Amino acid sequence: MLILTHVVIALLGLIQATYGLISPSRRKMRATYALTAATVASGTYLVWHLRTPILQSCMSGLFYLSFIIAATLAAQYRLAHRTES
Repeated sequence: MLILTHVVIALLGLIQATYGLISPSRRKMRATYALTAATVASGTYLVWHLRTPILQSCMSGLFYLSFIIAATLAAQYRLAHRTES
């Protein structure tokens, strides 16, 4: 059940980050941060609890985080420039 929850949170995080990139706002950024933190926390718990191979889990997690960080930074840049204009 926790694996399903982890996957759903991760997918919601990807959707939220993409939506925040398209139409950035502070509220959307906070939601992205919360979903990313929940994904990392649940993934860490799953690795620890299920004793899964750490290398495979970390590679997937790093790929996920790299996309989220890139989308978040781009959204922050767009939000900063939109408020300056």
